[in-house]
Amino acid sequence: MVVVILAIGAGLVVWKKKVGGQSSESFNEITRPEIEALLADVAKNNPMVLKRLASDPKMKKDQIENLKQLLAFASQAQREGLTADPMTRQELANIKAEILAVNYDREMNQDKGPMPPFGFITEDMINAFWADERTPESGKGWFSGMMEKIGLGAPEELRSHEAEFADFLETKIAVLKASSPEMKDREISDEEKKQARDIFAKTRIYGAEYRQKLNAGELAPEFVLKANLQVKLQQAQYLAKLYSDNRAKTEKKVTDEDIAKYISEHPELDPAEKRKKAQEILDRAKAGEDFVALANEFTQDPGNNGPDGTLQGGIYKDVPKGRMVVPFEEGALKLEEGQVNPELVESDFGYHIIKLERKLGPSPNKDANKDPKAGETDTYDVRHILISTGYKDPENPTAREMPVKDYVRNKLESDKEKKLVEDLVAANNIRVPDDFTIPEVTDEQIQQSKQKQQQMPPGGMPPPGVEVNGPDGKPAKPDAKKAEPKKK
Repeated sequence: MVVVILAIGAGLVVWKKKVGGQSSESFNEITRPEIEALLADVAKNNPMVLKRLASDPKMKKDQIENLKQLLAFASQAQREGLTADPMTRQELANIKAEILAVNYDREMNQDKGPMPPFGFITEDMINAFWADERTPESGKGWFSGMMEKIGLGAPEELRSHEAEFADFLETKIAVLKASSPEMKDREISDEEKKQARDIFAKTRIYGAEYRQKLNAGELAPEFVLKANLQVKLQQAQYLAKLYSDNRAKTEKKVTDEDIAKYISEHPELDPAEKRKKAQEILDRAKAGEDFVALANEFTQDPGNNGPDGTLQGGIYKDVPKGRMVVPFEEGALKLEEGQVNPELVESDFGYHIIKLERKLGPSPNKDANKDPKAGETDTYDVRHILISTGYKDPENPTAREMPVKDYVRNKLESDKEKKLVEDLVAANNIRVPDDFTIPEVTDEQIQQSKQKQQQMPPGGMPPPGVEVNGPDGKPAKPDAKKAEPKKK
């Protein structure tokens, strides 16, 4: 009978650990009281932000939309089962433990003077935490140890702190390596493990105190509301990034065929007139007109203006092979010295009229006495005239001109992303109020906040406030910065 009972119990333990641990948090709604509780906290710690929010309706609207997108991505990640992954479940638990501990630390110790996070936790408290394992006298330590030894796992309330820390560290390392490719093959040092162990103990010490006071009804409801909302937002950011990396990139992908189709349907983007102008200049160059004069008159390449404002005649000297975009380089290097390419060369930047001044080889333009590497790299000298096919976004007056294909790609990606967000907000019934009250901020509050930041000790950090942006610090979107194009 004992064997049967243990087997049934072990089965329940495994089920709890593998299935029951899945996040049941709902990410589809933020209520007005929750937002106002957080804003009240921001008024104390970062009143300037609140003042800007109150005076800028667009900023308020943008923040609401960012929140909706964040919650939509997190809800969809949960809906598609991303929270069933053991590492994701563990990291969500880590986030909750850390956020609650930080908030509890600030709430309990706010009137005790400046101190780094968890500064009031003593070495004795940490040592007691690691020593306070489940004791054999209670029978819990024996049962927990047996379950873990035979590979079935122990119930969460009976697991040792060492076992909990092992899961914590394993997940933190995995998350770090997944988010930072440069960390993929790096081993975590003993010192880093020691620091992680210290943070783990401190967050769990305050987490236990938080739960004890919560169960005893000793915590203010406003504080509990605010802390739980910060947990929700931080967990939502983590899940939103998971969804962005695993699903959203595919949803918003734009193909070359999509770009070509869009351009064909929008005559204003057709570069026919610019090509005609470029062809006229090329014909004049082929007829023998001075290339330098033509370049200075017509080129739209910003590089033709020297540091002192002197026009350069379209010259690029000592160009290493591989620096220019492929169509340009191929169009230049197939020429003989002094020859003008008889055809227009088209790149994403526009139409190029190219004249090769010096063929690929050791540079005669560098002094080996001044430059030890002179002659080590083959280079060439080339002149060109650029007629740009760049396009400026008419809806963004501060935007720079960009290649038409880049503009169209960005527009199509943005349109797809907007449609994706709208669909996810509707499908997940996302609700974020827009009628919340923003607390008034006085000049005295702003001054007190500045003084508080100046008094913060080294190693300290401000308590967390409202974080409605994505994991990269921007609105919760999956975009990575596009690589800069090669030089024209």
